[in-house]
Formats: sequence, C-alpha cells, structure tokens
Amino acid sequence: MPEAHAVRRDRLRARVAATGADAALITNPVNVRYLTGFTGSNGALLIHAAVPEGAEGASGAVLATDGRYMTQAAEQAPDVELVDERLCAPGLAKRAAASGVRRLAVEEHAVTVEMYRTLGEAAEGVDRVALGRAVEELRRIKDPDEIATLRIACEIGDQAIAEMIESILVGRTERHIALELERRMADHGADSPAFPTIVASGPHSAIPHHSPGDRRVEDGDFLKIDFGACYRGYHADMTRTFVIGNEPAGWQVEVYDVVFAAQKAGREALAPGVETSAVHGAAKAVIDAAGYGEYFPHGLGHGVGLEIHEDPRMGPTTDGKLDACMPVTVEPGIYLPGRGGVRIEDTLVVRPPEDGGPELLTITTKELLVL
Repeated sequence: MPEAHAVRRDRLRARVAATGADAALITNPVNVRYLTGFTGSNGALLIHAAVPEGAEGASGAVLATDGRYMTQAAEQAPDVELVDERLCAPGLAKRAAASGVRRLAVEEHAVTVEMYRTLGEAAEGVDRVALGRAVEELRRIKDPDEIATLRIACEIGDQAIAEMIESILVGRTERHIALELERRMADHGADSPAFPTIVASGPHSAIPHHSPGDRRVEDGDFLKIDFGACYRGYHADMTRTFVIGNEPAGWQVEVYDVVFAAQKAGREALAPGVETSAVHGAAKAVIDAAGYGEYFPHGLGHGVGLEIHEDPRMGPTTDGKLDACMPVTVEPGIYLPGRGGVRIEDTLVVRPPEDGGPELLTITTKELLVL
C-alpha cells in the first residue's frame, strides 16, 4: 500500500514540524512498518519535515536496513530511498547531520539510554528533541484498508472458535485446547496468534491472564478462552466463557449475566467524542450495582491494530476521547478467587450514531453455552 504509507508520512510531517525539528528518526519497528510497509526485524526510518526541493519524485524518507533485508525492503517499501546500514539508527543519524539537519526528533520511548547516547555521537552538532508518541497517536485512527484487514482477522477467530466448541472439550488439558485453537486459526489463514492464547478452566478462570497448563477440563467448569488471530500484521481479540458438561450453577448464571450486561453497557457507550474513562465507567457501574465491583480489577478495553495493545486505553483514570474509526475491545470481567471467573470481550470499531453506532467485528454468540 505505497499510497497509504505516503499519506501516513505526510500526516507525520506536520507533527515533526510542530516540534521545530528538521527531521524525525523512527526506530520503533511497528512504527517503521506503519509508515513504510517494511516488516524486517532490523530497520529505521529518517523522515524529513519537508520533502527536499529540486528532486522530482523524492519521498523525503530514507529507510535503513541491512543486507539480509534489502530485497524485502525494496519490495515492501518501493517509494522510499533505501540504504544498507547494519546499525540503522546511528547510520541515519549520521546521514541526517550530513544533509544539514540541525534538529532531529527522536522516539525517546523506543530507544535505550545507550542508543540515545550513540545517536548523539553519530549526529554531532545536531540537537535531539522529543518526538513523543506521535506515530502511535496517528495509529489510533485506522483507514478503511486497516479496518478491512482487522475484520478478516476477527472472522478467522470466529471460524476457529465455532469449530472448537463443536468438539468434545471435557477431559482435555488447557494447553491442548489452546494449541488446537491456534492451529485452527492458522488453517483459516492467520499468520500467527495475535497473542498467547488464554485457556482457563475451573478455578483458573478466576485468573485474568492465566497461562494454559495441564489441568483437564471437568464437568461444571467455567471455561474462559481469550484469543485472536493476527492477519497481515493486524491483531484481533475476543474472549468467550462457557460452562462445561452440566447445566450451569446458579452462581455461574448470576455472574455471567452481570458481565453480559456490563459488556452491553460498555459497547453501547462507544461513540466519537466520549471520554475513555466514561466508557469504562458505564460497564463498571453495572458490576458495582450487582455487588461485584472489587472483582473487576482491570480496565475495560484497549485499541488494537499492528499491536495487540494500542491506544486508546479505556480505564478508570485514562485520559482522552474516542474518535470514529478507532478499533477497540470491550472486555469486562468478574473473577472470584478459588471459584471461577467470566470475561466477555469483543473487538469493535467506533462509529457515529448516524453510521449505525459501533461496528461489531467479533460475532460469535455471547449467550452462555453449555459445551
């Protein structure tokens, strides 16, 4: 998508100019990918605040990588200048100084103290200024191609879990179920899992981020599965909680119904201009009213995209407002230590009311199923 990447770089240039810098050095690999399409593990990008004059077709951007990735970079990022630099960031800093850059904006959150010092040595006489999380802020709002890719990632997860819940799960280990689900996502086109799959059974379901182990699923268990597919770099996220074997106990129905109602309240609160903390508060109020407030220990959700956890974050103390075309998760939970827990999570895209409100990307039923 060279055109899309060029648009993104142009949007960043305004941010670079606002810092008073002549150019920016992008070192976060995810941000390099976002701005160029390059997916190699060693790369950095130098982007000038203004495209140099007198060079027709110049992109004003230089991508550095090493010999292992030169062919790949040429294919993935055909519209930027490409240079072979094993030490990508220092090499570009030196190049910036030689080209007349006097103020260089740096992603300080993405470099070590040692690298920051090395950049100063490589670009002697150049002032370094903070770029901040300018690229991450641009990434919050997705373009139509990004949303279409994320939609496919979510469809892959829906297909995989639909197959899993048709099989017999009782007696299988958490680890085996996780591996089987990941294999099914791969069969449906996933590049990889979006994150290590969480399968938590019985009392383990009360642990929000339980790592699947050797416990075997038993009749009467809550079975909580948090998973997603990564497709062309974009990460989906969904959680469903089931009951195994027997009809659910009264306490299980009660907890599930509260989480279901809280999740619905959170989804309905999504709209452009709404404070992120208010969305969290809408779901938390339902759980508080039912008397389970102390058992909901995490934020309501987060953005998804080229990373599984992106801005915006939705929690009790988060700042900022939602905007249209932000994909986010809504994932309230109640976790009762020693007994079990429930989380229900969807990935949605924020849309204004006139466009139908939030778009649901993960469509697997949220009814309490007995498997």
